[in-house]
Amino acid sequence: MNPLVLVAESSSEIAHVLCAHLEREGLRAIVAVDGQLAIDLYYSSHPDIVLLDLKMPRVSGFSVLTALREAGDTPVIVVSHQDDVPSKIQALHIGADDYVVKPFNGLEIVGRVKAVLRRVRNVIHASVLRVNDVEIDLVSHMVIVGRREQPSRLDLTLTEFRILAYMAHFPTKAFTRTELVNACIPEGDALERAIDGHASKLRQKLKIAGIDGFLESVRGVGYRLVQVQ
Repeated sequence: MNPLVLVAESSSEIAHVLCAHLEREGLRAIVAVDGQLAIDLYYSSHPDIVLLDLKMPRVSGFSVLTALREAGDTPVIVVSHQDDVPSKIQALHIGADDYVVKPFNGLEIVGRVKAVLRRVRNVIHASVLRVNDVEIDLVSHMVIVGRREQPSRLDLTLTEFRILAYMAHFPTKAFTRTELVNACIPEGDALERAIDGHASKLRQKLKIAGIDGFLESVRGVGYRLVQVQ
């Protein structure tokens, strides 16, 4: 199914123009004429990308953008008359993926939409790591182990997931405890040996799931992932 674009635009005339350009290029479009409706349609329709006017009635565009960012990572392109630098900085700081000033060129809008969607697809494809029979989804924080015929989900703590994901970027590399603490437990003042407890529990969970010997201790260094036959 072709990507769905939520056009959150207070002007019905501008919304009509945007939809015409989008649909001409094979994209689907739905329209929200106020901020609250934009939020409601976001949850009910699950658009692939949002075009957002900042001057929205009922709920402001900035508030809509904040709500969308709190809800997820759906890309948002701001399309606004506000050409001042503070507005642009605020929108980008909240989480807008792009900012287009009105009046706009319809073909440019479509081009930007396609570019952002293409970038998102590339990120999604790069967000799943596979090492042996272990699949790590960096977006959903899910770890699936086993063959495709009988996969099972590994229930990990946040720190255990971070350790596994971090090491999976460089299979067979030996990581020091200091590296793992700095990368995987950045919130606190954890000691190097704290990583041993997390690694031990992670190794046990992998073993129970049938992945034995995957996480290996390296004497005098730390840990590494190894190829499992």
